[in-house]
Amino acid sequence: MSDHATDPATETFVAHRNLLFTVAYEMLGSAADAEDVLQETWLRWVKVDLEEVRDQRAYLVRITTRQALNRLRSLTRRKESYVGQWLPEPLLTAPDVAEDVELAESVSMALMLVLETLSPTERAVFVLREAFDVSYDEIAAAVDKSPAAVRQIAHRARRHVEARRPREVVSASETRAALEAFRRVLETGDPQDLLDVLAPEVVLMGDGGGIKQAALRPITGAEKVARFMVGGLGKNKRPVTVAPTVVNGSPALLVRLDGEIDGVMAIQVEDARITGLYYVRNPEKLSRLAYETPLTLR
Repeated sequence: MSDHATDPATETFVAHRNLLFTVAYEMLGSAADAEDVLQETWLRWVKVDLEEVRDQRAYLVRITTRQALNRLRSLTRRKESYVGQWLPEPLLTAPDVAEDVELAESVSMALMLVLETLSPTERAVFVLREAFDVSYDEIAAAVDKSPAAVRQIAHRARRHVEARRPREVVSASETRAALEAFRRVLETGDPQDLLDVLAPEVVLMGDGGGIKQAALRPITGAEKVARFMVGGLGKNKRPVTVAPTVVNGSPALLVRLDGEIDGVMAIQVEDARITGLYYVRNPEKLSRLAYETPLTLR
């Protein structure tokens, strides 16, 4: 990418970079793949005659969407052979993102998992329309469909997501309170204290990618989750430290063993109790956490 600040193509791309990254990430669930999409977008953007482009933001979003769709289809095939459960790559986000309830919810682990149940085109349409309020005409140009077809796809995707997304949007302060109680329980290892912070229907999902040990299937129910977690803590003989962070727009925990990052624990909260636990241990999804700068997303 050019370093010349006077280059119009570079200035425009940099001005919209966070937006384009967020579009790609919400479509793919992978920060590494989103970065690759941005590189592909840039290579196409520099070949464009800017004088022929009426809306440069829309044009960039269109390129990004098309590149993300191509990658999403190959990722779908890759996930079919994934060992165990697949979770989105944790994305470090700036603290102020957590205060923007709609933005935080759009990149939350819970919603990203719901988006995994959509087809690639449905996901692209939903992300562009619901998260970024892109017009139907612009979306149609991005996904090579008619505006009428895009409206139908958007309606179908919205109905699908609404039936599966969390029942309520919780503030960052509520999530922090539940997370702090959960962190204290991890330090004490008391099963009863753990049951007190878990909702009866809580679901634990772990992603080790076949590299690190993790539950191969979701664990459902407070007692089963508590036994699994307390048992895991009991087996571990290495020094464990747990620190707060902000991941995917919500407060989360960064877990270290002997000072090395072991995983990221994100949670979903309803009625002040934890209904979802998402623990990413796959080292390939954690490599960026040690050096990346928290993103503002838009």
